[in-house]
Amino acid sequence: TREFEPVVRRLETEVMPRLEVIRPGMVAAPARGPARYWGGEAELTARVAAALAGLGHPVRSGAADTVFAAALAARARDGVLVPAGETAGLLAPYPVAVLGRPRLAELLVRLGIGTLGGFAALPPDRVAARFGNDGTAAHRTASGREPHLLDASGAEPDHAVRRVFDPAEERTEPLAFAGKALAERMQARLTSAGVVGAQVEVELALTDGRRLRRAWRHEGRLSSLAVAERVRWQVQAWTDAGDLAPRGDGVVSLDGAPRRDGVVSLDDAVDAVDAVDAGSAVGVVELVLRPRRLSAATGRQTMLFGGGATLEDLERAAGQVQALLGHRAVTRAELLGDRGPTDGTRKVPVGDIATAPAGGGPWPGRLLAPHPPTVYRPLLPARLLDRAGQSVGVSGRLVISASPARLTVDGFPGVLEVIAWSAPWPVLEQWWNHDRVQRIARMQISTTAGGSWLLRVSAGRWWAEAHYG
Repeated sequence: TREFEPVVRRLETEVMPRLEVIRPGMVAAPARGPARYWGGEAELTARVAAALAGLGHPVRSGAADTVFAAALAARARDGVLVPAGETAGLLAPYPVAVLGRPRLAELLVRLGIGTLGGFAALPPDRVAARFGNDGTAAHRTASGREPHLLDASGAEPDHAVRRVFDPAEERTEPLAFAGKALAERMQARLTSAGVVGAQVEVELALTDGRRLRRAWRHEGRLSSLAVAERVRWQVQAWTDAGDLAPRGDGVVSLDGAPRRDGVVSLDDAVDAVDAVDAGSAVGVVELVLRPRRLSAATGRQTMLFGGGATLEDLERAAGQVQALLGHRAVTRAELLGDRGPTDGTRKVPVGDIATAPAGGGPWPGRLLAPHPPTVYRPLLPARLLDRAGQSVGVSGRLVISASPARLTVDGFPGVLEVIAWSAPWPVLEQWWNHDRVQRIARMQISTTAGGSWLLRVSAGRWWAEAHYG
């Protein structure tokens, strides 16, 4: 967050003033106003790239009707600017796993619905009857609409919570502690009102009259401890950026002090020093947490097949651990497209928005079930030898140079006698990236020691990727 603060500030001052932080590294903003000002969405994204080029950061931008779709569009190669009203077409080919609801996605796949387009084609009333409120929100997301209906009953009620500091507070730790108490008060107030907020705005009022604000995306999923953690991150980011740094050069000026016979009295000099000390640092006089973009709290779907803990319980526990140990202390497995045993999942912090797999498949050359229970990261160096003790090679036409006879794997004693093997199959990795393209071949090897091995060969070198049994 501290490193990302200069990026957000550059965008706010040079391109568009209204931003919300989804997480460090990703921001969302309403595009209509800035696009009109700069002459279109393409010009707006060009301005964003130009503004951040000076900070040394690459940037990818995407635009769509919803934040979810815009995030997927930004992750596409070179970014995608989806015309208004065509978001559903962008989302249609994506697998249902990108919704970030593993149990719902698993059930949809079992029902033969594997893509967002297929899910969006279901009648909304049937979705609501079968999957409840959480399924309805996911259906709206898959259809290219915001997951929650906005509250159009009138002006948004003020559920802000605040803490006033007298005297002004200059230290980060008390501010973070106050942020935890305010977050709990805010959550209790929203719960009693039956609403959730899509944003939470952190605001500091400073002794010099300035007010610092930053909006974080919430979606009603953050626990009070997770909100408090973001308050701490943001306060530290503002401190590192110099907003809460000492002011002035520490030099006492006596030019305006009263004089008698050209001499400043001792009392007046002390008053001048006290004035400099009082104004030498910028303190915080008020901390405010303000929920934004409120909608009705409809609850969330719990476990489909029983179980003692609900999703809310799990997220609350994860938020507590993250508040103590850091955002990446608790992760979940995100399904990806996979060819090898190490490619099927990615660990992402709990609370982050689900990312799209690298393409939607099918995956030529993928490893078929049953999958090996033991996967080696990093890979283990291995040697696959023939009867003469020569290394077995695989040609470009997938022909082995000799029948495998012996196998050695680093970390495993002795030489393993080979009793069976599969034909090699090819995999072309990252063919779209000239710097990282890699052509490999895989084989499955069974030995007399029991179990089987998954081997890969690249540039004449063998590696053990996984073990069966």
